[in-house]
Amino acid sequence: MTPPKKRLLFLTSRFPFPLEKGDKLRAYHLIRELSQRFEIVLFAISPEQITAAQRNALSPYCHSIHCSVIPKLQSAINLLVLRKLPYQVAYFQSAKSFRELEKVVQETTPEIIFCHLIRMAEYARRIPAKVRVIDYMDAFSKGMERMHATASLWLKPFVRREATAVADYEQKVFHDFSAHFIISGQDRECMPLAGKDRIDIVPNGVDLSYFHPIQSTRKYTVMFNGHMAYPPNIASALFTAKRILPILRRSMPEANLLIAGAEPARQIRNLESSSIHVSGWMDDIRTAFAESSVMVAPMLISIGLQNKILQAMAMGVPCVISTLANNAIGATPGKEVLVADEPEEYAAHIVRLCTDDAMRESIVRHASLFVNRQFSWEHGAALVTRKIEKLLTTQD
Repeated sequence: MTPPKKRLLFLTSRFPFPLEKGDKLRAYHLIRELSQRFEIVLFAISPEQITAAQRNALSPYCHSIHCSVIPKLQSAINLLVLRKLPYQVAYFQSAKSFRELEKVVQETTPEIIFCHLIRMAEYARRIPAKVRVIDYMDAFSKGMERMHATASLWLKPFVRREATAVADYEQKVFHDFSAHFIISGQDRECMPLAGKDRIDIVPNGVDLSYFHPIQSTRKYTVMFNGHMAYPPNIASALFTAKRILPILRRSMPEANLLIAGAEPARQIRNLESSSIHVSGWMDDIRTAFAESSVMVAPMLISIGLQNKILQAMAMGVPCVISTLANNAIGATPGKEVLVADEPEEYAAHIVRLCTDDAMRESIVRHASLFVNRQFSWEHGAALVTRKIEKLLTTQD
């Protein structure tokens, strides 16, 4: 007789659907995979009531779904009032939400608390459970530190304050959890923690049944993809449009650029021209990959692992990426990806991929093998499952 599944309370600061942001993508796939071994109770924060479509997307994997609404105005007030917390933790706090969570805990009695991101740590650390684990995903403090270097003058004080506050908070909550997960070795090394060697690396995966090569007419020479209200993506897209594309067009006068992704900021929308198309949200991002010759990821403030690179590899689109981006992925330069840091290097690599068919095919073939071998959601979830089950055994 199969023993009953242990109940796991999954706490997340955004409802994990639709999958237009990296944290939602990771949360969704972890929930889906962990549901095979645990009974999932999902508790998510949202600025508005979730739709039936959102609930239906997660319901096959969850025993129950609970969404606590924190209006954006209240979140904004939190930034002014909750001065002892990092902005990105304060933004998601609510006494009402905690009361709702307490009720869920009383009704469901979870044995495991899975805290997705430090944003939910204030909730998680106050909930009793046999096992309490946290997924940092990225080294947020390092990301803020790098962002400070490129922030505008008026933003620098806020970014500096946040970088320090997040680093302090990451240390503060570390001992409230019995296991810790992060997306890459690069991110683990950037964590400001004496015990960071105890953090387990759980990389993202690629849904290979969804992301696979699709035959289509290539309308765009180069594409950049990401959530286009996120500052690191904005910086990278501007770098591509203003510094790489002009050099590329000296060798390829007809070269054009697609910037694909939800909620493009004003400075991204203003790039729209005869050679630059800003798509905004796309119902099926695979169309952008299939219609593009080359994917670029000139990540200048890179933390985490760039899902877009793995997705492009899986779809047979060769990638030219920054050293920072590749440090997280660990691909072999010149074999599975091409690596560049200066605009001239990017442009030269793009020209080669567009004119040398043999080289392009070699990169595409090896990239596909690399993704299939190294990155799967099943593998990441298995690492989490083994860790949790080991902790449960020691608690019994």
